[in-house]
Amino acid sequence: MPARPQPLTPLGMAILELLHEKPIHPYEMTQLMRQRQVDRRVKLRPGSLYHTVDRLQAQGFIEIVDTQRQGRRPERTVYAMTEAGRDAFVDQTREMLAFPAPEYPQYPVALSAASELDRQDAIDQLKMRVIALRARIAADEVVAKEVRDRELPVMYWIDHLYDHHQRRSQLAWTEQLVADLESGRIPWPDAKKPPPHPQLSIVDNEDTDDDKAS
Repeated sequence: MPARPQPLTPLGMAILELLHEKPIHPYEMTQLMRQRQVDRRVKLRPGSLYHTVDRLQAQGFIEIVDTQRQGRRPERTVYAMTEAGRDAFVDQTREMLAFPAPEYPQYPVALSAASELDRQDAIDQLKMRVIALRARIAADEVVAKEVRDRELPVMYWIDHLYDHHQRRSQLAWTEQLVADLESGRIPWPDAKKPPPHPQLSIVDNEDTDDDKAS
C-alpha cells in the first residue's frame, strides 16, 4: 500500500493558492501575501518561503516555467503549479474544510497558567488583551470596508471574516472573564481551601430537564 503523501503546510497551501492565478516568482509571492495580509494566518519568513518552494518543486507540485531579470537585480525564477500540485491542493482543501484538525493556540495555555500570577496582575494582562483585540477588530473593519468598496467576491476574503468573528467572540468572552474576576463571581484560588465552582457567566448554561420541570 503506497504511503500517504505528506500534508501540505499552511505556507505550501498559500503558495499554491497564489499559483492558481498565474505563474510568479518567490519575491512576488512574499509581496502578495503581505499585501493581502496572508501573513496574519500563515507564518511568513523569506527563508521559510524559499524552503517551501523548493519542497513543492521536489514533490512535483510546482515547476519552473521562466526566469526574469530586471536591470542589475538577481535573476528571478518563475514557478507554475503542476496538475499534481492542483490535485494535492484540492484534496487537502476538501479535507481541511470537512474535518476539524487539532490546533494549539497560545491563549488557552496562558489561561491555564494565569492562576499562578497575582490576581490583579492577571486581570491587568487580560485588560491589555481586551485593548489589543479591540484594535485588531477595528483594523479588520477597515480592511473589510476596503474589499467591499472594491466589490471583491466574499469568498475571496472569507478567511478574514472568519478571523474577525473569532476575535469578536474572544473579545466578548475575555471582557466577561475580567468582569467575573473583578466582581468575585470567579474567586481567585485560595491556598487554604479548594475554590468553589459557581455558575459562571462566561459559560453558556442551558436549563436542565429538572429546571424545566420545576
